[in-house]
Amino acid sequence: MLVRLQSAIGRDDLIEQMVLLPEPQKPLSPEAQTVNLIVAYDTSTNSHTALDLAFCIAHQTRLATNAQVNVQAVYVVENHDRNQVTDVFSFTKPLPNLECPVSAVSRSEIPVLTQSKFRGMTQCLPEKTIAPLQAADKIIWQARSLAEEWQGSFKSHLRFGCVAIELKKVVELEAASILFLGCKSVNHSIFQTLGSNFPCAILGIPNCIDE
Repeated sequence: MLVRLQSAIGRDDLIEQMVLLPEPQKPLSPEAQTVNLIVAYDTSTNSHTALDLAFCIAHQTRLATNAQVNVQAVYVVENHDRNQVTDVFSFTKPLPNLECPVSAVSRSEIPVLTQSKFRGMTQCLPEKTIAPLQAADKIIWQARSLAEEWQGSFKSHLRFGCVAIELKKVVELEAASILFLGCKSVNHSIFQTLGSNFPCAILGIPNCIDE
């Protein structure tokens, strides 16, 4: 996938710049018909770039293969006060032509947070809890807006808790092929918290993005 991206944008050094953690060794198996690309999204410029790169790779992969490529954005609200919000929520904001894959999130026994449930829930929550939910909803909406520009398959997750733990949960739940991070080095704090024993390859953003 990175080779196709290199060809598309005229670079030959993206692999060495972007691969923060290579794909783990797995037994040989038939090539999957569905590829899931997960992006850790927090509306920062770098995470926006990571999401854009994921959509570009998805587009190039769809053109070259028959595989279905899905891009998924994950935003994690760090739960510092466990007395405020102790449950972890997961919800989807599919594009108009997609169905809400409720069954996909129910496997982890996590309640689904739809827009109607969101409105109903916020009516009985204290203001200090509603504010981060509203802010998170805006961030997910920004990711969805970018997805509409690419016109590709898109799914979003909103979670509460430890960023590293929740990212790993989503990667495992969705059987992700790649996790994209908005960082340029293995020295970045978010990469350090994920550790080397991760279930999929981890890609960052290339240094040449500033050129």
